[in-house]
Amino acid sequence: MTQSTADIHQATPLHPAAPLHPAALWAIRAAFTSEQVDCTTAVVLKILDNKCKMLPGEKLAVMAIYDVVRHLAAPLFDTTVHAAISAARLQPVPTALEAIHPLRVYAEAAIPNLVS
Repeated sequence: MTQSTADIHQATPLHPAAPLHPAALWAIRAAFTSEQVDCTTAVVLKILDNKCKMLPGEKLAVMAIYDVVRHLAAPLFDTTVHAAISAARLQPVPTALEAIHPLRVYAEAAIPNLVS
């Protein structure tokens, strides 16, 4: 895993007083809908499954957004999914990352039905 990949996996404030990424500040003000929270979660799954073609800075922004909206009610993903994401970010070992793949596949299959 490259350093930038490790940074993306672990892109979470280490301390509550840590300054928030500008994208996180935007997300707080944006008042995300439940569908937007689900879409953000799906993009995080794609990032963690190494299937996202965003630039590293863009991935960091999405992770920062996820960190401030993941607690909001959303119909598609339950606490199990968020726990798997947390595990993969805290310890990006093969077993944690392998758990992400089926969740990403499910998200990609389910999201188009929600957004249309």
